[in-house]
Amino acid sequence: MKTILNIPILGTIILFFYRLKILAGFQWAYNWLMLKWLFASRETTNFTFDLDDYQRAYLVDFVAVVTHKSVEEIAAYMRELEQDQALAQHIEKLTQQHPERYKADRVIRFGKRLAWYAMVRALKPKTVIETGVDKGLGAVVLTAALLKNKSEGHLGRYFGTDINPKAGYLLQAPYSEVGEILFGDSVNSLEKFGEKIDIFINDSDHSADYEMREYQTVKDKLAANAYILGDNSDVTDKLHEFSRQQNRRFLFYKEVAKNHWYQGGGVGVSW
Repeated sequence: MKTILNIPILGTIILFFYRLKILAGFQWAYNWLMLKWLFASRETTNFTFDLDDYQRAYLVDFVAVVTHKSVEEIAAYMRELEQDQALAQHIEKLTQQHPERYKADRVIRFGKRLAWYAMVRALKPKTVIETGVDKGLGAVVLTAALLKNKSEGHLGRYFGTDINPKAGYLLQAPYSEVGEILFGDSVNSLEKFGEKIDIFINDSDHSADYEMREYQTVKDKLAANAYILGDNSDVTDKLHEFSRQQNRRFLFYKEVAKNHWYQGGGVGVSW
């Protein structure tokens, strides 16, 4: 076979079809995932999914490193979210009652929001801001963490921002007891915000310029040990650039989805 492959034209043709076979195998697996999703899911945007088993384990270590907490503590917080039946029932109930339930899945999948939850539980922030709320999955994850903190004597409040006045339908009692949504342009809302921010999550307009505008707007509003989480860091370098400018540390975690055609985004962290 090696002798045949060394024949200039014939060898090239054989290798071409061999490599095509390799590509076809990968493409078939990918097409199968897309086909399953097409019939099993209702989602049209902000896709939700579980993390690949390895990536789920790596996320624990990632959060432990950036928060300076033990792996055991962070792992416990993530399990706490995954096992929160009250939250799962809340999300499922309100999703099924909402007029746009036709484009939302009943199965709850948190993905990188496991990191958001664990960081709020570990850091006990007084003020958390998330720009870009959509239906409010991130909002209830974050406020669930704040409610747990409150039960342990650590008060904190969530503020979401969204230009869509119908956003955040999941943020209802009891989670709305520690959170609210500021409707309007995110940058304008941030400019008016008068409190120090402990955790800031960028997840609104995904253009690079707008992302940087948000970071520049909150720059002087950040608490001394504030964390910034960038939902856009898999497609732009703006949080990395901002971190370099402000002498902040930066790390990025890449999501890998489990049994989903969309392979996820990630979490950029600046602190």
